[in-house]
Amino acid sequence: MARFDNFIGKLIQDKGEEIIFETGANVVIRTGATVVPIMKVQLTTPQILGTLTEVAPQDARAKANRGEPFSYLYDSPHGQVEVTVTRNGNALRGVVRPEAAAKVEDFFEATPPEASPGPPGAGASPVAAHFTPTPSPTPAPLPLRASPSFPRAAPPAPAAQPIAPAPPVGRASAQDPRAFIDRLLEVMLAKRASDVHLSSDNIPIFRIDGEMMPQKDYEPLGPDRLREVLFSIAPEKNRKQFDEIHDTDFAHETEAARFRVNFFSDRKGIGAVLRQIPNNILTAEQMNLSKAVLDLCFLPKGLVLVTGPTGSGKSTTLAAIIDYINRNRTDHIITIEDPIEFVHANKKCLVNQREVGVHTGSFKHALRAALREDPDIVLVGEMRDLETIAIAIETAETGHLVFGTLHTNTAPSTVDRVIDQFPADRQAQIRVMLSESLKAVVSQTLCKKIGGGRVPALEILLCTPAVSNLIREGKTYQILSSMQTAKNIGMSVMNESLLELVKKKIVDPKEAFAKSLNKADFKQLLEREGFRVPQLADAAAA
Repeated sequence: MARFDNFIGKLIQDKGEEIIFETGANVVIRTGATVVPIMKVQLTTPQILGTLTEVAPQDARAKANRGEPFSYLYDSPHGQVEVTVTRNGNALRGVVRPEAAAKVEDFFEATPPEASPGPPGAGASPVAAHFTPTPSPTPAPLPLRASPSFPRAAPPAPAAQPIAPAPPVGRASAQDPRAFIDRLLEVMLAKRASDVHLSSDNIPIFRIDGEMMPQKDYEPLGPDRLREVLFSIAPEKNRKQFDEIHDTDFAHETEAARFRVNFFSDRKGIGAVLRQIPNNILTAEQMNLSKAVLDLCFLPKGLVLVTGPTGSGKSTTLAAIIDYINRNRTDHIITIEDPIEFVHANKKCLVNQREVGVHTGSFKHALRAALREDPDIVLVGEMRDLETIAIAIETAETGHLVFGTLHTNTAPSTVDRVIDQFPADRQAQIRVMLSESLKAVVSQTLCKKIGGGRVPALEILLCTPAVSNLIREGKTYQILSSMQTAKNIGMSVMNESLLELVKKKIVDPKEAFAKSLNKADFKQLLEREGFRVPQLADAAAA
């Protein structure tokens, strides 16, 4: 039995609509709006080509060797399937659907056939369930044909009638706004993007491993059409809010994932950013959170702040912390979010999640109300204003464990940011309150991993009596020194965390250097460990 038959068996067993093989992505099965990966390895073009030509008839293999698109019907032990392979430059996309009557829907935009195909070459080896990618010749770019034919692989039978491909995704789906956004999110998940950016008169852009990647397979959508597309998923109250103030936030959920959605207006018209929120919460163990961070989950009271720039993974870390508490304590957890991102089921704890604008008027109103709702742990999704910060500190003082977020880059600067929110005549009082209620600050940034994906680097400040005294006396500039001399209790500074990722060969030295805020100090640390870094300063400047 061909290895390809295993994929088909999985497709039939799961009653899927199609299997998608795509360069640089996982193999996935799509059923409606649900996309489920069936391999953890991201495939290369030669690997996909080898798998899909393993059972192909001779004329389809010949087209593949000439660098042309090809399609064929295959009678597998599990039933007949239709295989369609298209190319866009070096990127290949193969779609396998049950039944020959399935409609072809090319992902890449059709282009006229080349006058002369690329040189013939040998086919690649079939892909197994697990493999180590090896270098292989890359076939010449394949043009898309207007009307591919479908010869059968086995047993012999007359060739099927030509089936005309559907229009490109951008053009075809624009006729149905909801279909467009559903398909776009499906592709986003398949490509493991964290965000999709939509702007008037522009093509969609995915953020993949921190990089902005324009999706050239789509056509630009004008402001009116984009408004129809976006409003097809927006609740009525958010449509009204956008019309009134030209901004709105909400959560959108599909069978595959949740998305945090923001609509906005710019000089060209409406725009939006949709961020993926996985349905499955990464656990503290999967994130490899340190013992110092996990110990914070067992505090009886106090304020714990998780900080970092936008997109640094604060929500993911907080979700892992809340999940850890949910599995290890028997308490009442209240989360206040805008919008609700990760959804927590009751485990050992009772979890009530409230969304600003839906279940409460504001963070400060919900935080005040929480004091009358018998909580043990309160999560404040965003500490945006002075009053919210003040109530959070008071809540921590009155015997509750409060988790919150701020957009600061370092742990010491977080302390200054909180104090500076208050008028000068109140700052002395706030220093005293903060010195008693603040228990820890976890500041993080995301780095690109070697080989793909991202990993957080953490800076951890634990409020020991010495640190609390520095906060009380207004000597926050000395906190960094205290952190550097207290590694034995779990404190760490960002440069040390970045260096550890480099030493473990998880992050490239150049990437770590780019993320460091104190580059001169980090350069010395790298050189001390034997890394050659004279070019790093020039690389960062470029």
